[in-house]
Amino acid sequence: MKIRKLNLILLLFLIISLATNAQKKRPVTDGQTRLELYQKHLDMLATSSVKELHWQHLGPTNISGRCTDVEAVRPRGKSYTIYVAVSSGGVWKTVNEGVTWDPIFEQAVTTDIGDIAVDPSNPEVLWVGTGEANIFRSSMAGCGLYKTTNGGSSWEHVGLENTNTIARIVIDPNNTDIVYVAASGNEWTDNKERGIYKTLDGGKTWEQVLYVNERTAGNDLVMDPTDPNVLYATTWERIRVKWSDPRTEEDYSGSGIWKSTDGGSSWKEINVGLPAANKRGRIGIDLCVSKPEVVYAFVDNYETARDEACEEVDSYGRPKGRVIKGASIYRSDDGGENWTLASGLTEDMKPYMERHSATYGWVFGQIRVDPVDENTIYTMGLALNVSIDGGKTFKRLSGMHGDHHGLWIDPDNTDYLLNTNDGGICVSYDRGENWNCFLDNLPVVQFFNVNYDMKDPFRVYGSIQDHGSMYGVVDLSKGRDNVPAVEFERAPGGEGSSHAIHPENTDIVFSAGFYGSIQRTDMGGEGQWNKNTKSLLPKTYPDEPRLRGQWIAPFILSPHNPDIVYHGMQYLMMSLDRGNTWQYISTDLTYNDEQKMGDISYQTLTSISESPLKFGLLYAGTDDGRLHCTRDGGKNWTEIQNGVPTNKWISRVEASRYDLGTVYMTQNGKRDDDFQVYVWKSTDFGSTWEDISGNIPIGPINVIREDPIDQKILYVGTDIGVYLTKDGGNNWEVLGDLPSTYVHDLVIHPRDNMIIVATHGRGIWVMDGDKVNEGRTQNNWWSD
Repeated sequence: MKIRKLNLILLLFLIISLATNAQKKRPVTDGQTRLELYQKHLDMLATSSVKELHWQHLGPTNISGRCTDVEAVRPRGKSYTIYVAVSSGGVWKTVNEGVTWDPIFEQAVTTDIGDIAVDPSNPEVLWVGTGEANIFRSSMAGCGLYKTTNGGSSWEHVGLENTNTIARIVIDPNNTDIVYVAASGNEWTDNKERGIYKTLDGGKTWEQVLYVNERTAGNDLVMDPTDPNVLYATTWERIRVKWSDPRTEEDYSGSGIWKSTDGGSSWKEINVGLPAANKRGRIGIDLCVSKPEVVYAFVDNYETARDEACEEVDSYGRPKGRVIKGASIYRSDDGGENWTLASGLTEDMKPYMERHSATYGWVFGQIRVDPVDENTIYTMGLALNVSIDGGKTFKRLSGMHGDHHGLWIDPDNTDYLLNTNDGGICVSYDRGENWNCFLDNLPVVQFFNVNYDMKDPFRVYGSIQDHGSMYGVVDLSKGRDNVPAVEFERAPGGEGSSHAIHPENTDIVFSAGFYGSIQRTDMGGEGQWNKNTKSLLPKTYPDEPRLRGQWIAPFILSPHNPDIVYHGMQYLMMSLDRGNTWQYISTDLTYNDEQKMGDISYQTLTSISESPLKFGLLYAGTDDGRLHCTRDGGKNWTEIQNGVPTNKWISRVEASRYDLGTVYMTQNGKRDDDFQVYVWKSTDFGSTWEDISGNIPIGPINVIREDPIDQKILYVGTDIGVYLTKDGGNNWEVLGDLPSTYVHDLVIHPRDNMIIVATHGRGIWVMDGDKVNEGRTQNNWWSD
């Protein structure tokens, strides 16, 4: 009897254990696995019943987006071919010097690009390193190297799939099979696949020829043009954590400059004259082609510039704190054996260099030396800067967008410059005095989000990396499958803002700015709306915790009364009068861990949703992985993430419009370098969760939405594209003909049934939702 009872207990324990483990999903971190899962995505696309549905590019047609590198085919005159690497929009090519551009690398497991290189021996050979090395908030992970031998008509993956970010590619001009790569490694976690790599067989095999440690990136690389065995490399010890930007730490020793004279077989540190290792941040390097013994290093210098604390705020309203020397240019005239500080030597140039890269020198760090004149150098920061006296003085080159990442100087005519920045790509024919920028034909805009209004025709609003907020009109007058791409106009809000438009008075626009600021704007009166904006975030008392808001803080208008606003900081706040007054309706819903407080707002709300079926039934998810529900408007809250991964960023929570107890939730593993698919459904207000990721092969997942007509139809936006299910999540299909792109947001216009997606790298796209819902009757829940 005791044995039988014991067996029953063990059986019960086994059943419970299996039920618990069924919910556990292992992170996807391996590059080869990602490549295999992307192939499954392609297989799904080939057999999808909705693959023919057409996504239409809405725009904007009057701005472009962040580009990371540019290469041109020489000699100009015989060729006008230019290749440009887009941060999260693939690789584009022009054969007519920018009159038209075509995407040549837009279908891959990742289209986030760190660097490109044209083979000096064959301009049809182009190498693409995926994964932006700037590790900015909107950079995405790469998955190694790709190579084309026919100018971009076809591509082959050629290894280093676990490096995640690639900073530089250098090709031996005498041997097309010898290629060096500076691999900067994971953004958020340590890994060994970083440093300097070399191939002798065109990418079939690789050798890691320089490695420091699991946190130190191979950051830059330059080859002596007179002797391809002579290489200079820089390394950068860095990691991004969820609550702080990458910074040097007191115990860091990996950042520095290295030299090899035997093709990478051995390396020597060459740091004489540079700041101490724990004061060296990101380092860029270049040499003068005509005098290769002259080498320049651009060091993000963490030595203190002034003892007094700075009370100024940075570009995002955060206290600057201690002022560091920042951008520091060092010069060597003996091939790197000795370095001398060349910049910031006078009282007027010191503050210039301190402000060169603002408070985020880790984003920049690029330097180029004129191939003919060793005293002319260009540095990239907030501006493109030029010095003609070896770094003693600099001036800004104007006429372009800000935040600069790449520069190509024609060795045959050094007046000809190609520059990449956060606004696109620009060309100068007179050494930077004047610029022509390609804004209207390179559609690679990085949207963070999207929402709609109820005007007719309706507008879509979104915030854009380094462009602020804009809106565009969705014109259906020529047909639902013939929506024109349009210019967008300025809108309330900033670079990182969410929007909500009052459905009854569509001139009233709410927008949340950097880190949770929120405002209300009356758009009535064309051109005057900026004068009709009111800041709404309440002040706190000195003895209260400061309000913490995410970069893009979530807020919504209540579906029951659009004058009621819910705003998410670390608390959920509610206003009954359009934001004029507020009350906190929750305690801190995050873990509120003091050890995870830094210079980036963290432990904040990321997504909130109110049930369209019941006022006061609210859900709130956080960036540190907590999820809560209240059924009484905030009087009582229950934590509801039992059975789902913990500490995982909640990217979206969506209360069902069809069933009171049903709620959907997605999690995003990007900030753990995790590409698993996390899609969940609960039918009991979050008490239990069901994994409905089904056959979606690869994440991360950014958004989930219910269809406004058919309750069995769901949409998810991922870092690859859009998936649709018509059976509640059992089986998913790839929706339509989008390129591989980062779908950060998705909404469906409730009146016009148009599906709108905001991509981070390819702008806004729309699709006729009636095509998805053919044969179904529309449920006009929005007008109830």
